[in-house]
Amino acid sequence: MRVVLQRVTRASVRVDDRLVGEIGHGYCLLVGFTEDDTVEEVRWMADKVAGLRVFGDEEGKMNRALLDVGGGVLVVSQFTLYGDTAKGRRPSFVRAARPEVAIPLYDRFVHEFRQRGLTVATGEFGAMMRVTIENDGPVTLLLERVPGEPT
Repeated sequence: MRVVLQRVTRASVRVDDRLVGEIGHGYCLLVGFTEDDTVEEVRWMADKVAGLRVFGDEEGKMNRALLDVGGGVLVVSQFTLYGDTAKGRRPSFVRAARPEVAIPLYDRFVHEFRQRGLTVATGEFGAMMRVTIENDGPVTLLLERVPGEPT
């Protein structure tokens, strides 16, 4: 499981001309899954993301987490995070999970944040989306959880 996390002042996602998800300050999460990912990786990642302290405190140090600052989460499916460009000029997506595997994991990932009391908005799985991100900092992190990896 891979997540590109961007701390944002605001973020939104549109399908066609329809707004489907929007948040103020918080995280925009681009998330991809492999066929081997399980609920264990999803729970670990949600816990990691929710607990990351990348918001500034009174001294400007990154010491606050999402709940501390009342931030939201915009979760956008992104199978291209598993694009392999090692050979040729066209990416291979064979490592990306098929929808029948990825959709339940994506839904569980969203559920994990809601269960923690966070405000959550989403994109639309499988749709062509237009994501608008106003990166704050900029702060961008790449998080990965390999199936079966020890915590």
